[in-house]
Amino acid sequence: MNRATPDAAGALWCPSANVGDRRGGALPDIIVLHFTAMATAEAALERLCDESPPEGLFPVSCHYLIAEDGRLWQLVPEARRAWHAGAGAWGDVEDVNSRSIGIELANPGDTPFAAPQMARLEALLGGIMQRWSIPPERVIGHSDMAPVRKVDPGPKFDWRRLALQGLSVWPEPGDVAGEDGAGEDGTFFSDLARFGYRHPEGVSEEALLAAFRMRFRPWATAAESPADRAVARALARRYPVLRG
Repeated sequence: MNRATPDAAGALWCPSANVGDRRGGALPDIIVLHFTAMATAEAALERLCDESPPEGLFPVSCHYLIAEDGRLWQLVPEARRAWHAGAGAWGDVEDVNSRSIGIELANPGDTPFAAPQMARLEALLGGIMQRWSIPPERVIGHSDMAPVRKVDPGPKFDWRRLALQGLSVWPEPGDVAGEDGAGEDGTFFSDLARFGYRHPEGVSEEALLAAFRMRFRPWATAAESPADRAVARALARRYPVLRG
């Protein structure tokens, strides 16, 4: 599908051929954030538009790519299905590509994200969330929906900054205190499931704990703790992924 006008103001239109229709008439209700883990934004752009990648690689795409200096490209129309999420799930959603908009951030994975890049992301997220009525708790990382395979956007990404602007979610100051029964033994993984983290066959509890901590407690180490359980309980109560 070729077009001259991107969905987001200020985006450069660079269409990728790696695109399809959303299955079953689905509409996007999740936003998935990634890092590129490539040397430059231009190299990532080339990869995301490559119809015939080298042997052993698969065609991929995303809806948006943001460079470190804030340049923004749109590769796939928001209404269509990009190939960015792969195998994984969030809550009851298993075909995440059909239900999501994917945003790639040019970053090697081990450095903080640049200020111009974050500012552009914040403006982009606000527009997407308004256009598709996506709530903050449905803005997730690739590692959230695919904890065994993926680690992006990684421990250097500032989720709290997004949450302060209503663009994602973050624990509140009192959540770690374990009030109102939070932090009890035996509840951690059921609370993660209520928030959205799936525990299907092949996904270990260790992988789920690592994904949860990378997003919400990247400084934490060692075994699951009462603080982990308290935060998971608060998130599950505040943002249950299966409402009603």
